[in-house]
Amino acid sequence: MDKILRYISISHITASVAQRSHYQFSNEQKIGLLNVLRKEFNDISGLMLLATCNRTELYFESICTSAASIRDFLLTFRGHQSSGIDNKLFCLSDDTETTVNHLLQVSSGLESSVLGDAEIIHQIKKAHQFAIAHHLQGSLLERALQSVFKAHKRISNETHFRDGTTSLAYKSLKLIKESYDLDEHKRVKILFVGAGDIVKQLFKYNSKFNFKNISITNRTEHRAKDLAEVHHGKVFGWNRLQDNALDDFDVIIGAVSNSKNLIRRIPRGRQKVMLIDLSVQGCIDKVLATEDHVKYYDLDAISEDLKEVKEQRISAIDEVNRIIAHELSEYCDWLHEAPLRKLLAEYKITVAKKVNTYFEANKEQDKITAVTNEVMRKLMSKPKAFLSSSKMDLVISEQVAKYTD
Repeated sequence: MDKILRYISISHITASVAQRSHYQFSNEQKIGLLNVLRKEFNDISGLMLLATCNRTELYFESICTSAASIRDFLLTFRGHQSSGIDNKLFCLSDDTETTVNHLLQVSSGLESSVLGDAEIIHQIKKAHQFAIAHHLQGSLLERALQSVFKAHKRISNETHFRDGTTSLAYKSLKLIKESYDLDEHKRVKILFVGAGDIVKQLFKYNSKFNFKNISITNRTEHRAKDLAEVHHGKVFGWNRLQDNALDDFDVIIGAVSNSKNLIRRIPRGRQKVMLIDLSVQGCIDKVLATEDHVKYYDLDAISEDLKEVKEQRISAIDEVNRIIAHELSEYCDWLHEAPLRKLLAEYKITVAKKVNTYFEANKEQDKITAVTNEVMRKLMSKPKAFLSSSKMDLVISEQVAKYTD
């Protein structure tokens, strides 16, 4: 039986932030999950876990293990095996073409909460690197990812779908800019909670906004110190954050995982405080949104509000779909030619053995390789030659003569 590339997915399309939060994984948890999956399902040869703030997806290639089996395993792994509701939160497929099409749609940004979000391709690259580091790339998956990267380049070069910046980090900083007068921008005190990708993006995009008074806190202090040093920020102690000693800050952006309701109290002395929660689990207590002097935005609200370049991107969707269809067709051609590639590989071994008999293997390897490659080119231009051993021998002797005359 042939291997099939399959997937399961829970995303903002099928589930709320609270529902998705049950299926988020830290890097350490990813390693644990992948190890357990490999042990439990030994026919899986390629596996990639894509975990972002808006989706958790598993792409894997196997002979027998179905997408439903992996979904049920994941439900059990997360302690939700008895919930029929959770089953319905997942999309899945056991068809290679459908899976590759889904991956192309996701990587392009067509499935993102922010249409055309460019961050998704970087997250896929990280997931790909993670799979490679753990020897889980797999041939079907690897080829699919090459199609993804090619499509991404074409979409960027051939359409307006990538024009404009619409990341969560960028939008968060823009909200701050819009909430304070120009003369306040240098004085407004901002706290970034976390030191992961989103916080790194916040620092990156701040070059466009130029907020000067930024502090960062993280449970692993040296990561906060490293970012603060690079971006000329200040470090705020994690223990002070846990105590909710936050009187100094006008704006707090939470982007830390596995810390539900970490921020529960805010100072009342300020005229206004802006709270932006970009974590899936919700590290800022939503109760704070009811306080009069608070402006509160969660992940869904920020995503919903990102519409600045939506019309332009919508107009480019047909072009993007055309590129995706072309790359999917190329992948399917490659997939359907797999039996021929296997036959050619086996045939080349036979040819090489015959060529070997004309030369001294230890001394004339370059000649053996050159003749073998030339014979394969000749035979491939005349497919009927594959059916006749005598024709193969004739082509070999003709090519050998060029190197022995």
